[in-house]
Amino acid sequence: MDSTRALPGSPRALATEAVHAGRDDLARQGLHAAPIDLSTTYPSYDSRGEAVRIDAFATTGAEPEGPPVYGRLGNPTVARFETALARLEGTESAVAFASGMAALSAVLLVRASAGLRHVVAVRPLYGCSDHLLTAGLLGSEVTWTDPAGITDALRPDTGLVLVESPANPTLAELDLRAVAHACGTVPLLADNTFATPVLQRPAEQGARLVLHSATKYLGGHGDVMAGVVACDEELAGQLRQVRFATGGVLHPLAGYLLLRGLATLPVRVRAASANAAELARRLAADPRVSRVHYPRIGGAMIAFEVTGDPHEVIAAVRLITPAVSLGSVDTLIQHPASISHRIVDADDRRGAGVGDRLLRLSVGLEDVDDLWADLDEALGCAGTPAEARGTARPATAHL
Repeated sequence: MDSTRALPGSPRALATEAVHAGRDDLARQGLHAAPIDLSTTYPSYDSRGEAVRIDAFATTGAEPEGPPVYGRLGNPTVARFETALARLEGTESAVAFASGMAALSAVLLVRASAGLRHVVAVRPLYGCSDHLLTAGLLGSEVTWTDPAGITDALRPDTGLVLVESPANPTLAELDLRAVAHACGTVPLLADNTFATPVLQRPAEQGARLVLHSATKYLGGHGDVMAGVVACDEELAGQLRQVRFATGGVLHPLAGYLLLRGLATLPVRVRAASANAAELARRLAADPRVSRVHYPRIGGAMIAFEVTGDPHEVIAAVRLITPAVSLGSVDTLIQHPASISHRIVDADDRRGAGVGDRLLRLSVGLEDVDDLWADLDEALGCAGTPAEARGTARPATAHL
C-alpha cells in the first residue's frame, strides 16, 4: 500500500494520519504529547444530567457526550487511540479491549445477543480464536469451511463469518472482496493483525468488522496487551455495551502506548517487511528448508518448514528471541504446533497446514545480515532426520 497517497475520506496520506490522528486537538490545548488520563471515575454535580447520559448509553451504546462518567464506560486516552485506528482502517469507529481475545469475545457476544450464535469460519485462525469457536465457550456454534464453501455454510442464525488474511501461522491469503460477496448480508470479520492498515484495509474490501490483536504491530514494542475492533458506529455501540457489562476495558496507559505506536507503524512495517522479504529469499534457496510461506501482500511474517528438527532450531537461536507473540521491533521465532496452535486438535491443525516442522518468524528491525547469520547457524544445529536424508532440496517459496 502506498502510504504517500491520501486515505479515502481524508485529504491526508496514511503516514500523516498515523502521526496525527487522535492528536489533532493537542496544539490548540497547548500540548505536544497526548495526555494520559488515569482516572477511574469523574466528578459530576448534575446527577439528573448524568442519568440522561447513562440512559442514552444503555439504549444505543453511543459514547456519552460531555465529560467522562466512569472508566468502564470509556476513557479519553483510550478514545484517542480508537479514533486514530478507525481513521487508519477507514471505518466510522473503533472499540478497544484488554486483549485481542476480549475483542473477539465481545463480537461473538454481540451477535449471540441478537440470536445469531452460528459462525462460519475459515482455517487457519490464531489458535485461541479457533479454540474459542470450536469449544463453544460463549455458546457459539461454528462451521468450518474453505472460502468457496462460505455461501453454502450460511444459515438463518449465522451471525458472523470470520477469516484471517494473511492467516496465522501459514500466511495463507484470501480474496477478501470475494469472501465479503459470499457472505451476503452476514457481517464479515477480517483479522488484520498480520497485515495492519499499512498493507491492507479490509473495510474497503467489504469487511464490516476489522479485528486486531493490538498487542502485535499496533503497539510494536512488546510492552502492551490490547485488542481493537474497527467497524461502523452501529456495531461499535453494541461492542461498547458489551465492554461495559463484561469489564474487558483497556487500561489508559495501554491506550497511550498504542497511540504512540501508531505514529511509527508505517515506518516499522515497511522496514521489517524489507527484512522479511530478503530472509524469505535466502530461506527459499536453503536446502535445509523444504518450503517457505511468504504472502504476496508482503509483510514482516514468514513461515517455513525445515527438513531437520524444528525444536533444535528454536533452541539454537541467539540473536532471535524464541517466544510467542509477534510484531515487535525485535525478531521472534516460535513453533506453532507446540505453542500458538497447540490447543487446536492435531488433525485439524495439520489439515489447516500447520505441520510439525513449521516455524513462524516475526521479523524485526535488526540488520538483515545479522538475522541471517543467526538463522543460518541455528539451521545448522537442526540436523536432518533419517527419513529426509538424501531428499533435502532448496525450498519453494509461496510468494
